[in-house]
Amino acid sequence: MLITRLTVPPPQPRRWPFTIPAVQHLSAGLDITAPVTFLVGENGSGKSTLVEAVADVCGINAEGGKAGTRYASTGEATPLGQVLRAEFTTSGLRLIRGPRTKRRAFFFRAETLFNLGQNVSGLHGFWEEDLTEQSHGEGFFTVLDRMVTGPGLYLMDEPEAALSFTSCLRLVALMDRVAREGGQIICATHSPVLASLPGAQILELDDDGIHRVAWRELHLVDHWRRFLESPDAYLRHVLDRRAARRRSGDEPERFQ
Repeated sequence: MLITRLTVPPPQPRRWPFTIPAVQHLSAGLDITAPVTFLVGENGSGKSTLVEAVADVCGINAEGGKAGTRYASTGEATPLGQVLRAEFTTSGLRLIRGPRTKRRAFFFRAETLFNLGQNVSGLHGFWEEDLTEQSHGEGFFTVLDRMVTGPGLYLMDEPEAALSFTSCLRLVALMDRVAREGGQIICATHSPVLASLPGAQILELDDDGIHRVAWRELHLVDHWRRFLESPDAYLRHVLDRRAARRRSGDEPERFQ
């Protein structure tokens, strides 16, 4: 383990993102208890906000990249990153806060990965391949295979965004290998496949804060299970509403 606890000392400011229940929960502290931690929740629950703040604390560009290196001018740390406190183990201090050239931390952010690739592809310590010559999913795994390996801290924000079901399973295997090698992963995800990694800590973010839950108890897993068993039970509500809006003239017909 490299990071064992995250805290925002009170009092918290009365502005976003400190109005998010999951962020307010950090006043009491959040223990990180496993080499792989998944942050799961609806859009807006604070998953990405928290991962970006951890990146700030670790000296990683919140847009993605390696510790100790900046690829774009992002100004100050994120609002949460400015006040978040992290407790590091001795190994964590050495790998994350040690000499810049020896730091082992990487933030894989799906939203900005290819912008990052334009700046670092082919540079020493990165990947040789040109991501623009690969499919979206292939490019993701080029970076994951090269940058997420061995002891170090690896932050991920929705790494499943371009991955197929089979590739998600491949990423689960990579995460397991990294954990066994002494690495630590904190991953924000919407994927029930990734969150199924045995032994991982799963934290669900919702309107009541942050809760440690078992995989089978995740709302995400329950929704996917119900949807796959009976898609119509979900789709009829969405499609009926759209049809009603078209009939009322609130939504125009779309030509196929």
